[in-house]
Amino acid sequence: GWGIAVFSGVVVAYNSGAHLNPAVTLGLVANGAKAFGSAAAHTLVPVNFITVLLYILAQLIGAIIGAVLTFLAYKKHFDEEPDPANKLGVFSTGPAIRSYGWNLVTEIIGTFVLVFVVIAFGHQPGQAPGLAALGALPVALLVIGIGASLGGPTGYAINPARDLGPRIAHAILPIKGKGTSDWSYSWVPIVGPIIGGLIAGWLALVLLPLIK
Repeated sequence: GWGIAVFSGVVVAYNSGAHLNPAVTLGLVANGAKAFGSAAAHTLVPVNFITVLLYILAQLIGAIIGAVLTFLAYKKHFDEEPDPANKLGVFSTGPAIRSYGWNLVTEIIGTFVLVFVVIAFGHQPGQAPGLAALGALPVALLVIGIGASLGGPTGYAINPARDLGPRIAHAILPIKGKGTSDWSYSWVPIVGPIIGGLIAGWLALVLLPLIK
């Protein structure tokens, strides 16, 4: 489901560069991006502190709105569900085994794979169009693959906005019997993806030019 959601978001947000994830945004900055957007659609905007901040803010607001809409769609189900953990699980991620250091490592690895491959999609100088020519589909398949292979330990946030936004919504919304929003864990799906995205952006600068 999440892969299809990412596919839909990338298609709709194409003209802005289809950034749904602060880790991707920061990874592209680390990779030396000079502009965000679409050259074909003439919607390029220069990369600077304000641009990056606005992108991340928009991603967070979008995640909050999505969580609120989910709550409204399933309001009666939330009312009937007795387990607070199940309710929180609709909004945010949580570890199968709580070990902050290892949970952080898992998020770093998963996000590194995501951002590195996303950058690689568009890095094919002098070559015939490859996966990037397929548009949003490869990104959706990538997210599904990461979830299937690396999602078990932490529920694979791999996106700070995807976890923080809905967690904020969970804390604010009048969800019957919701319990805690587990803020003690919330830093892991924020810090891990940011680190993974930055490492991916920097390493892509070194490794991808070696591809002939």
